Amino acid sequence: MSDELTPENPETPETESEEPIKQRKNGLYPAVSDELADSMKSGWADTELRDLQPIEQAGHTARRRAELSARFPGERLVIPAGNLKTRSNDTDYPFRASVEYVYLTGNQTEDGVLVLEPKDDGHVATVYLLPRSDRENGEFWLSGQGELWVGRRHSLTESEALYGIPAADVRELADKLREATGPVRVVRGYDAGIQAALTDKVTAERDEELRVFLSEARLVKDEWEVGELQKAVDSTVRGFEDVVRVLDKAEATSERYIEGTFFLRARVEGNDIGYGSICAAGQHACTLHWVRNDGPVRSGDLLLLDAGVETHSLYTADVTRTLPVNGTYTELQKKIYDAVYDAQEAGIAAVQPGAKYRDFHDAAQRVLAERLVEWGLVEGPVERVLELGLQRRWTLHGTGHMLGLDVHDCAAARTETYVEGVLEAGMVLTVEPGLYFQADDLTVPEEYRGIGVRIEDDILVTDHGNRNLSAGLPRRSDEVESWMASLKG
Repeated sequence: MSDELTPENPETPETESEEPIKQRKNGLYPAVSDELADSMKSGWADTELRDLQPIEQAGHTARRRAELSARFPGERLVIPAGNLKTRSNDTDYPFRASVEYVYLTGNQTEDGVLVLEPKDDGHVATVYLLPRSDRENGEFWLSGQGELWVGRRHSLTESEALYGIPAADVRELADKLREATGPVRVVRGYDAGIQAALTDKVTAERDEELRVFLSEARLVKDEWEVGELQKAVDSTVRGFEDVVRVLDKAEATSERYIEGTFFLRARVEGNDIGYGSICAAGQHACTLHWVRNDGPVRSGDLLLLDAGVETHSLYTADVTRTLPVNGTYTELQKKIYDAVYDAQEAGIAAVQPGAKYRDFHDAAQRVLAERLVEWGLVEGPVERVLELGLQRRWTLHGTGHMLGLDVHDCAAARTETYVEGVLEAGMVLTVEPGLYFQADDLTVPEEYRGIGVRIEDDILVTDHGNRNLSAGLPRRSDEVESWMASLKG
């Protein structure tokens, strides 16, 4: 990675009233001659992009902003994208804009802020962005965030065309917000500078109401969002196929070969993985969020692969399959797998418009409790087991969650509208029961220990039932074996 001419503090470009752009302390070029500075100011082609078309979701984001405006009349609303976060020294983590900002704008660039200014009976929206890096003061080649270092930003004019929102320079926003009067709400936790500018104008309670509204607004997905989730799932299916084809290489190396294989598909077809891939072989399958992915992959063991591709619009899939590494389940592995499959079948069947959100969880847990009693691992009757939650020693987690821009979407929604709510057409949720017998669990027969199974699919609530978006991946044990054999063959 080149280290020439990048500054110690690249965040603020030079203006007449500011210090020159600082250079790296130990850079090999300690200064810029006047002749070089003059040379860099000229001789560049006009690269402004014209005749740009609005992004695909522009109509949807406009509708969402209108709904937000109607909910908070007469109030200034501030929704930041967030800032870059330092990974180490002068390197940053890849940027991912806040879901609230993306949901309302479709834009994904760092430092962006959407502001809805109250006017008459509604609001006027402005998206505040960094303009293209300055050629006159040298920012474009001297700043660590300049165009020649990290790539071209859209101009404000280009951004207006793409997102259908008037655009302004975000570097002027903090001063404007400090001078603002009247009620203000901000989505907290993403931009410390913007929050500081509003510190005497906002309250935690009012800001939380804004965050909750934007979370609940995402509970029901529109047609475009469902299409994006289907894209994410379709790429995820191909990622799982990729993994099965290279299981022999994973056996020769480690779980990391699986992680890398799936990541390649996510980066080629989407933006990224939607969350840290869980590539859990053997007893690691009993660790719910095993993301170290540094263990061995052995023939005869199970591989629990929980992974999802995130699309370029940031919608993610979330799918799990538990696969026999050698392509065939042992008798005990199949018994446990089939119990989880039956529980998932019951859970999926309970996903219906008008049903309580909890119904799919309760249906799946009942099946798992019945099997645990049947196998003599817990004392019945089943009603007692469920009442006391005794099955949770081996099931551990809830049976699903909402899915969307976040893998655990809508998490800030009120309990009464989410967990205690009712399913509606357009909601997308996971159904993912599991059984996990820890390697050190002395309450189960030795042969059970170290076996973990989860099956997870992404389910769309429809007008008359549900649709499994991830039906392209086999679930039944015999179908999984046939599918793996066909890919390996």
